[in-house]
Amino acid sequence: MPNIKSVVKDVRKSRERHVRNVAAKSKIKTHVKKARTAIEAGDAEAAQKAVSEAVSVIDKAAGKGIIHKKAAARRKSRLMRTPQKAGP
Repeated sequence: MPNIKSVVKDVRKSRERHVRNVAAKSKIKTHVKKARTAIEAGDAEAAQKAVSEAVSVIDKAAGKGIIHKKAAARRKSRLMRTPQKAGP
């Protein structure tokens, strides 16, 4: 543990940010998994809703700087392409 007061604060803030970032990334993964499951199930309406929610969560994370904006765009693009593969 550091002795300098400002460094102690930096460590504390870093840990807080880490916890927040891990939670946000986990939320992204959960929503993407739900969307992919809905797509594979074949229910178009449920899949559309799940994809919409996943895109929203990804955009919020990118807006807060948790993931890079281009990483968010890539994730959304891959998610949007999935229904075309699962189609007839």
